[in-house]
Amino acid sequence: MRKILVLVGTATFLFSFSQKTMNPTAYKSSSKVFSIKGLSQSVSIDCGSAAMILLSGQVPLDSEGNLVGKNVEEQTQQVFKNIENILKEYGGTGKDIVKLGIFMTDISKAPDFRKVRDMYVNLQNPPVSSLVEVSRLFRDDVLIEVEATAVIKNK
Repeated sequence: MRKILVLVGTATFLFSFSQKTMNPTAYKSSSKVFSIKGLSQSVSIDCGSAAMILLSGQVPLDSEGNLVGKNVEEQTQQVFKNIENILKEYGGTGKDIVKLGIFMTDISKAPDFRKVRDMYVNLQNPPVSSLVEVSRLFRDDVLIEVEATAVIKNK
């Protein structure tokens, strides 16, 4: 039996696993989320009793690559729909998120982000988070990008 101690922001997780049965990583995508060639939507790391899921930064694009929303609140709604769709591939939801990395072009809009975020995450044990204001994202009309890490118990 091996044990791994994982630090995610200020949170610490201890996982135990048997090396013989461990399938260390698996990559998954959701057809409901826009895919970019050369970029994985997510990867899971098998930690024995649970899997840690790392998501690429999610932006407010629908499955066809069209921008959804003209303000932070509307764009955040699409971002969390994308996150939920990817986590469903692993049997999880936004309630399994343990860490968020938020990149916004206008940090004064953080309350609009939080209003939507709070509909998706576990508010009893909220995820650790970093919020960074950036001068620009990959397109001028994209106002927010969110990275997520989730821990989902193996069944």
